[in-house]
Amino acid sequence: MTTHVTIIGAGLGGLTLARVLHVHGIPATVYEAETSPTARAQGGMLDIHDYNGQLALRAAGLLDGFGELVLEGREATRLVDRDGTLLFDKVDDGTGGRPEVQRGELRQLLLDSLPSGTVRWGHKVGGVRALGGGRHEVTFADGTSVVTDLLVGADGAWSRVRPLLSPAKPAYTGMSCVEVYLHDADTRHPASAKVVGGGALFVLAPGKGFVTHRERGGNLHTYVMLARPQDWFADIDFSDPAAATAGIAREFDGWAPELTALITDADTAPVLRPFTALPVEHRWERVPGVTLIGDAAHVAAPNGEGANLAMLDGAELAQALAAHPDDIETALTEHERAMFPRSTETATEGTELFALMFGTDTPHGLIRMFTGEEQGQ
Repeated sequence: MTTHVTIIGAGLGGLTLARVLHVHGIPATVYEAETSPTARAQGGMLDIHDYNGQLALRAAGLLDGFGELVLEGREATRLVDRDGTLLFDKVDDGTGGRPEVQRGELRQLLLDSLPSGTVRWGHKVGGVRALGGGRHEVTFADGTSVVTDLLVGADGAWSRVRPLLSPAKPAYTGMSCVEVYLHDADTRHPASAKVVGGGALFVLAPGKGFVTHRERGGNLHTYVMLARPQDWFADIDFSDPAAATAGIAREFDGWAPELTALITDADTAPVLRPFTALPVEHRWERVPGVTLIGDAAHVAAPNGEGANLAMLDGAELAQALAAHPDDIETALTEHERAMFPRSTETATEGTELFALMFGTDTPHGLIRMFTGEEQGQ
């Protein structure tokens, strides 16, 4: 295949696509709005699953490098009641299929695997238009542009490429999280570090809760989950970290102090992350010369699958292009036919998981799910 692939977005999906294309000798360029790989923090922990994300890394020839990034013990899972009572505790015995890595480290692994110059930093998309015959022009904010015979939108929830294929836009799911960190927690925040344990901690109540991950270096990364309208968050002044922290913490009055300290003692300012999603069965009719992967195609409320799906989308698209080097449309059709039902199934499961986590029966329904999985092993 001699067609040069133009990829918008240097997230995990876009980089996996570029890497697997490179493995097959197919040229690609990735255009990324961020000015450098270190322009912003790249998020927290990711569990990379043996049935999707790891398959993508195998196709990319990066499984060994991935293995070197895995943080041992982080598949451990705890559920604690709001008074600090331990409800469920599963140790990481090394046999699980979802090893945890830092997102930024995984992204760097992919970046390092690409030829120099593959990623063009500081290229924010200003507009995209069809030229006919499957060709498209991408214009960047700096006034430059590129014309391509094959365009892939890997540019996330608010994709600038998606309108070529679909009018759908992400909608607020009704839940947001507020993100905070405790640094060097074993030394500086020992009570909170003890309750979190070695992996992930869930503290759940109807419509709210904490999800905390132990990251590298003893850092605790907490997502404070709240099912509230966006107007409710608009009344909180996040430009004033102390006031915002106090406002969020009030929602957890009466909870055990080692739990509320995950918010009140945070070493970072609280960051609001609204959750948005496309329709569960989002899909489009085939449009020549363009397709989507990852959140651009199927953003959903966080359920542990988003990064994995993006990587698998990218790997499978690259493999389809390699399998049909003289027929781009057949390759894109093959990619979309596999992606659509997979993303629909995952989004549906994610909705069900959120109901277990934050519905009226929480945390008991989630405990039953965990226990049932253990019994089935």
